[in-house]
Amino acid sequence: MEDKRCEKCSYESQENKEIEINNKEFYLCSVCRKFLPSSPSDMETYLKEKINWQALEAFRKFSQQNKQGMQEKAKQGNIMSRAAFGYKIEGKLLVPDEEKSLIVQKIFMDFLEQEISLNQLAKKYSFSVNGIKKILKNFTYIGRIKFDRQILPGNHKQIVSPELFNRVQSKLENLGIS
Repeated sequence: MEDKRCEKCSYESQENKEIEINNKEFYLCSVCRKFLPSSPSDMETYLKEKINWQALEAFRKFSQQNKQGMQEKAKQGNIMSRAAFGYKIEGKLLVPDEEKSLIVQKIFMDFLEQEISLNQLAKKYSFSVNGIKKILKNFTYIGRIKFDRQILPGNHKQIVSPELFNRVQSKLENLGIS
């Protein structure tokens, strides 16, 4: 794989990613991608304002150290972010919330056993459709942690069985839901 040059700061790396802005393709490094403006109309101005890649080295080093720390935390099975719906944090541990964990189980069962759309399921449980998809795809519920494209054992109790989780994943895939 060849190095690509960031079009904002000229940093060369294999990790630079191609993005599309206003039907044009650009390569940007991870730091420059973090500071992209939210408005497409501001993108070209952002890209025209060049910055020296060396000025961003402190961000790169901090980002790499932060990622390494998070990878170690994930390998130890520790929580990586806020608690998923159905869990709460006690101390530094993720523990099932008695009431909400039952709702999570019902969501999984309803989706698997009923002919119900994600929209109907979302309305039934007062979630957005994306919220329901996040629940149905979240490895946390089977006692796992997903970080940096890896699925690792967690230090918390599962709310749903791996068998139920896998059956739901199969149904999502068969329905073309990503």
